Amino acid sequence: MRVWPRSSLWRIRAKIETAFLSQAALALTLYYVCGMSDLTILDMNWVGRPHSIAAALLVSGGHYAIIDPGPESTYATLREHLHSRGLSAAQLDAVLLTHIHLDHAGASGSLVRDNPRLAVYVHNLGAPHMIDPSRLLASAARLWPDTLHQLFGETLPVPKENLRILEGGETLTLGTRKLEVAYTPGHASHHVSYFDGAEDIAFVGDTTGIRIDNGPYILPATPPPDISLEIWENSFAAILARRPSRLFLTHFGYASNPAEHIDEFRRRLHHWAELAAEILKSSSDEAQAKQAFVARAQAEMQEQIGAEEADHHAFTAGLDLSFLGLARYLRKRAEAEATA
Repeated sequence: MRVWPRSSLWRIRAKIETAFLSQAALALTLYYVCGMSDLTILDMNWVGRPHSIAAALLVSGGHYAIIDPGPESTYATLREHLHSRGLSAAQLDAVLLTHIHLDHAGASGSLVRDNPRLAVYVHNLGAPHMIDPSRLLASAARLWPDTLHQLFGETLPVPKENLRILEGGETLTLGTRKLEVAYTPGHASHHVSYFDGAEDIAFVGDTTGIRIDNGPYILPATPPPDISLEIWENSFAAILARRPSRLFLTHFGYASNPAEHIDEFRRRLHHWAELAAEILKSSSDEAQAKQAFVARAQAEMQEQIGAEEADHHAFTAGLDLSFLGLARYLRKRAEAEATA
């Protein structure tokens, strides 16, 4: 059994950060003063769990942007990250959303409240739910009936005039940085990815799953209501066609070797769908099936990365929600096949 010691990696990383603190501070100063480009991972420390949700701070030519600012429950952490870099929410120019799920986009309304000039980029299908998040919140309340506020805080609406609507195919100019936008559904119908050609990075949200710190295990995030394995394939192709050298995952950080990563993710995605179908056939009801699926998936993770890391991955991904999304997808697929 191979166990990935995340805590040991953090201790090593902390020593390196301490040793080079003055150099890093000087580098940041040069970036801000000289108007150069910079890209920083911001750990949102979601409900006290490091390395669960990452935002990306993009600095370029005096332009400041955040990709996926995280949930409103971590907004104070986001402000602290900005403050430590000599910034505030009022100095941000743009927020770029990969999709509107609360763990990615929930803080957007609070950012606009504190910075009314802020531009928020979002796919056309997600825009109405940013303007009026009531349906999004009602759906989330069904999934997290007891912990919604603890996990995600208070999600505020974003005024229509702050939204910049995306379809895919656009090129965004952010200071001296240019980002290409691709429509990448599969995980969600309102999902886009951003491609930085100069840095050779693809900001893919949840399109390529969850992989914490480029670790050895990649797991799908397949929540309801609109995952589609067939549509997902087109999104894999769109990412691979641009041949990035690294992926930036909201959960969590950089992943190397994108082609290998996507290949492994695809295999596990289809394996999980087959596992969910198999368990649903042999279970008396969906609640029993969900329990069995979570147990099987957890056991697979524990075999590869140990119990502690398996728990961390399971929490970050929401294994029970992944089962519910797969079960809904399988039902919809069966209904479509029956009427074809």
